[in-house]
Amino acid sequence: MGLAIFISVLIFSLILAVLSKGKTKKGDVADYLVGGRSFNGFILFFLAIGEVYSIGTIIGFPGGIYAKGTGYGLWFLGYILLAYPIGYFLSPLIWRAGKNYNAMTAPDLFKSHFSSRALELIVAGAYLIFLIPWGQLQFEGLIVALNALGFNLPPSVAVFIAGSIAYIYIAISGVKAPAVISILKDILLFAAIIIVGWAAFSKLGGVNELFTAAKSHGASISFGSSGEVTFSVTTIIFQALAFYCLPFIVNVVFTSKSEGTIKRAQRFMPLYMLMYPFLIASSYFALVSLPNIKNPNHAFIATAIDLLPSWVVGLVAAGAALSGLLVLAVTSLVVGGIFTRNIVKDIPENAQRKWSQIVVIVYLLISMVLTVSLPSLMLNLINTAYFGFGQILPGILAILFSKRATATGVGSGILTGIAVALFLHFSEISIFSINNGLIALFFNFTVTIIVSLATSKNVQLLTPMATIRTQK
Repeated sequence: MGLAIFISVLIFSLILAVLSKGKTKKGDVADYLVGGRSFNGFILFFLAIGEVYSIGTIIGFPGGIYAKGTGYGLWFLGYILLAYPIGYFLSPLIWRAGKNYNAMTAPDLFKSHFSSRALELIVAGAYLIFLIPWGQLQFEGLIVALNALGFNLPPSVAVFIAGSIAYIYIAISGVKAPAVISILKDILLFAAIIIVGWAAFSKLGGVNELFTAAKSHGASISFGSSGEVTFSVTTIIFQALAFYCLPFIVNVVFTSKSEGTIKRAQRFMPLYMLMYPFLIASSYFALVSLPNIKNPNHAFIATAIDLLPSWVVGLVAAGAALSGLLVLAVTSLVVGGIFTRNIVKDIPENAQRKWSQIVVIVYLLISMVLTVSLPSLMLNLINTAYFGFGQILPGILAILFSKRATATGVGSGILTGIAVALFLHFSEISIFSINNGLIALFFNFTVTIIVSLATSKNVQLLTPMATIRTQK
């Protein structure tokens, strides 16, 4: 029964993808990549949330708490809560820049604002390098979810099916299909988390009884040392700052029809944090009642299987699968857009959609192969992805607020930041337990400022996007 429900939901998602096509303009790359900048607050809300709360929410967050305690999850809660107010002020300005420059990818902003092909390539190259393991992360999460449910598909089969569905989503109508399907996904995901968490509370007699039992099994909101506190706090700060530099988040912002639409959507996004007490409950139940789970990432699914009938478990699995598939689809779309618009030069706009779809296929195939053949290497690279994305922050802030930042300064800062982040990560060097990405960002800002001051006399002052009149 659970398998039938699971398959039915995936088929329904494909039907929604077809229906989303609507009045899609054939060959229109703006319609394909950013939905023609036409999404209202309702659609934007669900699409943005879909990129925030992916399969890692339902797999990684409970698994981390199960394996390492509640303190492990505090960084996730902290950085999301801090990212929301930052995004409320930054994302409308990013949209303004995108509208002003007709940008459809994050590197488009740098190309148009600084009139620099070299900087465009630096930003595009940095994004592509760190997006390679991002797709693999979604494949890994899907495999974990399916295996926990007892499907036990060979990894090669699982990634082929997932990659094919993700491609179908975006081949039909570009970003519009993930936007519409995200509504279904979020309803399933939110309902699944609340149902599983509520069942966990009920099974053990209530909130107090569950938390007391979990505490007796070692659950505690505590840190082992001051170094752990430092690392957690600096990670929260860095990832909150880096969040709106993620290329797929930038693309989601571009889909909005106005700045006011973005602000309205941002106001309601923190409501999703209401799911986390229920995720913690499922983790605590697994800790108390299912202490011998071999893979901590199975904690949430194992709790669902233990407490719920099979048809409900099928809905839980479908929500988890759609979470990974949608992020994979949007990520693939972003890769296609960056490669077609920013890496390869002079592709006519009326041909960019076709070439983007070809690049998407190649990206998905590469991600599939790496998932199956080099999972350990890719998981290590995933730890560096946020470091790399975060180094774009000084450049974005320069576009929005600075007159004197130069292409040379911004490019030098990005390269320096990425080099420092990778060196610290692979050398396993810890500087006072501070997050390596934040240290790299400090060097990035320093180099950007110094080099820009040294080269600004030779370039024309630029107009910051924050000073341009807004569209309500």
